[in-house]
Amino acid sequence: MLLTFLQRFLWMVVLVAAQMLVFNHIHLFGYVTPLPYVYMVLLLPMGTERWEALLWGFACGLLADITMSTPGVGACALTLTAFIQPVLLTMMAPKDAVEDMRPGYATMGFWSYVHYAGLLTLLFSLVYFIVLAFSFHHFTDLVISFLSSWLLTFILCLIFQGFSKKHHD
Repeated sequence: MLLTFLQRFLWMVVLVAAQMLVFNHIHLFGYVTPLPYVYMVLLLPMGTERWEALLWGFACGLLADITMSTPGVGACALTLTAFIQPVLLTMMAPKDAVEDMRPGYATMGFWSYVHYAGLLTLLFSLVYFIVLAFSFHHFTDLVISFLSSWLLTFILCLIFQGFSKKHHD
């Protein structure tokens, strides 16, 4: 249990540090900003208790908010994503999956994982940009930022998973 906690904590710190040091400085065309710290929630295994997923989502989002000066935006979006994650993972996991299955290409199959990651990153990005804008005054800019940032975040999460798969095999 302590080892699991330390692994998740390390993932959280590494992802938020990467966000703060690298990804916050990427603003392609003035709209696209990747937010790959959502990968923390994608990693949570199938048997994770709901309260535990919410706590990890909130903690990672809060840490990202502190480092990015976005008070409450990341915490809100990642907590909601963590709330949906166990339900979505249960729906998309293979029927013969073990209770503590870790989501990934090898355990879920490529396309199932792509759908799982795509839906969770889509939800996260949508909530993040709606809360960040807190208005629909510049609706076109909001939609462009949301969709382009979601796509880049989604691609980065798939790349992270690809490296993770090679590391664990």
